[in-house]
Amino acid sequence: MTLPLDSLALIELIETRGSFAAAAMALNKAPSAITYQLRQLEEQLDVLIYDRSGHKAKLTPAGRALLDEGRKLLQLSESVEKRVKAVACGWEAELRIVLDSIVPFEDTIPWIEAFDQLNSPTRLRISTEVLSGSWEALYSGRADLLIGSRLDQGQFATTTGLNIQNIGHSTFVFAVAPHHPLARAEGPLCSEEIAQHRAVAVGDTSRTFKPMTFGLQTGQAVLTVPTLRAKVQAHLAGLGCGWLPWNLIADHVAAGKLLIKPTEDPIRQGTLCCAWHRGNTGNALTWWAEHLARVKLDYSPPPQLLGPA
Repeated sequence: MTLPLDSLALIELIETRGSFAAAAMALNKAPSAITYQLRQLEEQLDVLIYDRSGHKAKLTPAGRALLDEGRKLLQLSESVEKRVKAVACGWEAELRIVLDSIVPFEDTIPWIEAFDQLNSPTRLRISTEVLSGSWEALYSGRADLLIGSRLDQGQFATTTGLNIQNIGHSTFVFAVAPHHPLARAEGPLCSEEIAQHRAVAVGDTSRTFKPMTFGLQTGQAVLTVPTLRAKVQAHLAGLGCGWLPWNLIADHVAAGKLLIKPTEDPIRQGTLCCAWHRGNTGNALTWWAEHLARVKLDYSPPPQLLGPA
């Protein structure tokens, strides 16, 4: 059987007001109508909800359990009703945001807190992808909003149908652990010298797009790891060398756990952006786009730390 929500609401009202009569007055009904509705519910459930043996009717243990669980159903029903009305007013039921791994989740916390101030009914679902995997998530419809690196879009189908706005820039530096062999090398590192040592690379998470790689030399041994944070840990352990985003290693460089090495290749600069599909955007996506338009991320080190390019 299906529990009638109006009967559950009636039991809660009786407990709140303190008596059948007070609940009947609040509903502008006769006390007999209240009693009849409760009798019907007891017959449907085949349990005694109220003990009427005393001067005042009291909930039985079964009635108390029904009230406790019924309150959860009433709250859920109210939540569903509010969410449905909100969606009808333009709020998405869920907003799926994909982060490129260069953007740490902790950097998004102030944005989420600002969004929470709206008391929006839209649920946020945040995921992380690597390199072209984040763009694939957006193109395939698995994400509504992308926040990350503005990669070379030439390898993708087309940017037609997307809104893309820049929100900052990033810098990748060549870094090694102090005990790595390249730490003792003098002068800018050449490609041939780098190729003699294993690189640490993050695996592109794209399912269908051509995987992307950066900074690998021809014939170089490679250790592939799942995330940029794992790449940083591999560097700290001296397991390899390669290019790392400054924002993820600044503290390690300051502590002397990683060394920035100049190379003959120029410092790698990147653009950070957010992107979403054009067309009918809901209130939540519109807010995020407008909010991110005011964000200026700077993942670059002080120029004096870079040394000669």
